[in-house]
Amino acid sequence: MSVLEAPRVKARSGQRSLSVAIVGATGAVGGELIRVLETRGFPVKSLRLLASARSAGRSLAFRGAPVEVEALSEASFQGVDLALFAADAETSRTYAPIARAAGALVVDNSSAFRMDLDCPLVVPEVNPEGLSHHRGIVANPNCTAIILCVAAAPLQRQFGLRRLQVATYQAASGAGQPAMDELLAATEAYLAGRSYAPKVLPHPYAFNVFSHNDAVDLTTGYNGEETKVMAEARRILGSGMLPIGITCVRVPVLRAHTLAVTAELDAPVPPAAVRELLEASPGVRIVDDRAANHFPMPVEAQHQGDVLVGRIRRDLGDPSGRSVAMLLAGDQLLKGAALNAVQIAETVLLR
Repeated sequence: MSVLEAPRVKARSGQRSLSVAIVGATGAVGGELIRVLETRGFPVKSLRLLASARSAGRSLAFRGAPVEVEALSEASFQGVDLALFAADAETSRTYAPIARAAGALVVDNSSAFRMDLDCPLVVPEVNPEGLSHHRGIVANPNCTAIILCVAAAPLQRQFGLRRLQVATYQAASGAGQPAMDELLAATEAYLAGRSYAPKVLPHPYAFNVFSHNDAVDLTTGYNGEETKVMAEARRILGSGMLPIGITCVRVPVLRAHTLAVTAELDAPVPPAAVRELLEASPGVRIVDDRAANHFPMPVEAQHQGDVLVGRIRRDLGDPSGRSVAMLLAGDQLLKGAALNAVQIAETVLLR
C-alpha cells in the first residue's frame, strides 16, 4: 500500500481545522502540495494560495472548487496556522520569518534553512524526534537526501552504517516545471528531427544524460547537489562524520529519481536480512524480483509516495562482505518534496 493511501494521521478529538497557506502554489511542488493535502484528508479550514504578482488572479482547484491565487505579501499570513513554502530560498528567507511571527508553523521546501542547526531537518520516518524542538520553522530536506535516508536509516539502526556510496539518476522535476516542459519540448523536437536549443538546462536533454546542473566546486570537483545531499544526509541520520561519496546525474525522466546505493555496514549481513528489514520499514516498498528482472523504475515510482527498493545484493567489490548494494526509486515531487512536507505538518499539528 502506498504511503499516500495509508491511514492518515487523525486530528485529536475536538481539534479545529487549520488555515493553510501555500507559497509558490503555481509551481510543480506547489501543485503537488495542493493534491497531497486533498488526498490525505488534511483538515483544511481555508486554503490560501500565494505566488508572484504575475500569477495572481489565476484559479487552482482544491476539493473540486476553485481557489484564487493571491500575490505574496507581508500581510499574507494573518490568521494562517500552517505555511507550506515551495518557492526559492530567497523568498523563504524573506517571508518564512514573517509567517512564523504571524503565528504559523512554516515547513520550507527550499535550501534556506536546511543547514541552520536551530531549524530541524526532518524525514518523519527517520528522525521525527527533531520536531520536538522546532522554533516555528522546519526544513524539508533535499529530495535526493530524503529518498536515500528513508532506505538507509533502517540499515543504520539495525546493522550500523560505516559508509554510503551513491550514484543518482535525477528527473527533470528537481529543476522545476520549466525543466519538465523543456524535456517534453526537446523530446518532441528530437523525434520530429528538429533542432532544439536548451533554455533551462545547460545541455540537450532529450535522449541524453549529463552531470547535475548545479555549479561545480573547482577545488573539490563536487557540484552543489552532491554537496547538499552529503551534508543533509549526515544531519538527517545524526552522523556528522559518516563517509558519503556521491555522483549526481540528470536523466531524461519527468518526475522520479533513481539511486544506486552501496551501504557498508558494521559487519557482514545476508542480503535476505536486509530485504526483510526494509520490507517492514515505513515508507519503503520492496520491488526485487530477480527471476523477472523487475526492480525499481521511475515509471513505477512516480505518482505514489513510497521509496521503491530492490536489487538487494552483496557488493562483490568489498572483500570484507560488509557492503550491500541496492537500487532505489522515489517520486521527487511527492516523497521528495510535497508529501514529506505534509507529513511533517501532520506530525507537529495533528498528534
